[in-house]
Amino acid sequence: MLTGKYVFAQLIEFLPQKTFQRIVMKYQGDKYIKSFSCWNQLLIMMYGQLSGCESLRELVCIMSAHSPKSYHLGFGKSLITRSNLAKANANRDCKIFEEFAYKMISIAQGKRITREFEISGRFYAFDSTTIDLCLNLFWWASFRKTKGGIKVHTLYDVVTQIPTFLHITEAKVNDMNAMDEIPYEPNAYYIFDRGYFDLARLFTINLIRSNFIIRERGQLQYEIIEGEDLLEGSDNILYDQTIRLTGLQTRKKYPVLLRRVGYYSVEHKRTFTYLTNNFGISAKYVALLYKNRWQVELFFKWIKQHLHIKSFWGVTENAVRIQIYAAITAYCLVAIIEHDLKLNRSTFDVLRVLSMSLFDKTPIRELFEKPEIVDDIIEVSSAQLCFNF
Repeated sequence: MLTGKYVFAQLIEFLPQKTFQRIVMKYQGDKYIKSFSCWNQLLIMMYGQLSGCESLRELVCIMSAHSPKSYHLGFGKSLITRSNLAKANANRDCKIFEEFAYKMISIAQGKRITREFEISGRFYAFDSTTIDLCLNLFWWASFRKTKGGIKVHTLYDVVTQIPTFLHITEAKVNDMNAMDEIPYEPNAYYIFDRGYFDLARLFTINLIRSNFIIRERGQLQYEIIEGEDLLEGSDNILYDQTIRLTGLQTRKKYPVLLRRVGYYSVEHKRTFTYLTNNFGISAKYVALLYKNRWQVELFFKWIKQHLHIKSFWGVTENAVRIQIYAAITAYCLVAIIEHDLKLNRSTFDVLRVLSMSLFDKTPIRELFEKPEIVDDIIEVSSAQLCFNF
């Protein structure tokens, strides 16, 4: 029963605690721990993400102010101190939180796989976001001479709107190198922007019978095997061609046929050219799939907002990774709740409403039964968001 519980306490009812404890036992995360367990740590980190805390100090101050509620919120009976939380984030194995985050990803993706999309299949957008860090504090994250940073390379399921794979590297790592880490699935579609234009790696995707869609980069040399230069059809498709690369190096890297689709964007008043190894879907859907790549950008906006990039809650690589995995877990939790309670709202809208209601005792479903109030909350919280780009 969720009646009479704080909204945050209702949220954690949707977490598979037994699964988390099995992972903790696997890595002996609670060995020699008397009071502040890994579970308590996870919940506090998730609360910080959902509530929008700017720093570890702010998070601990909120916990202290609400200490009478601490046990009922799942934070444990002991008073949470800044040093205890900082020490736990620095020393406890981040693999515990990584493995649990991937479990949550699997659950959320499985529940939301039935979401309607215009084409059937598995579609992923791959991109990265750079998080700037102070090199003096984050010594391990070298980027430039006087600047530190990390990159979060993300494979995002555009149908379920769930990030399915994350690869965290130093910011100086080239984006194209991260393509080698992607767990490709046969017959799935992978959407890249032109920063990932590497013909050899794209050919590898083709060899494993996966599909890619990518924006053309540079002046390619090619011959048209089939297709018109200009189509008089609808959907703003300018050309749909089968081509063979003719450049000496490009032909070696990608020796088989490619499909080249031109699309005129009325919104941007310019033409975009896409390359794909799929010859079965219509040119309209090639353009549509690439357009859906914006969803991973929206996800990065959420990540940057809720990670509060300017003030990570720890300076070690382990602490940063735990914070990132806690954020992903919180995101997946909200997605699961949206599905299970049939809220019929986007994950981002549900997140905004819940983040402003954590200490409320209203049942979660009732928070969304008055659309006009929900819309007001979303409008106010959206005005407070400040994305860093």
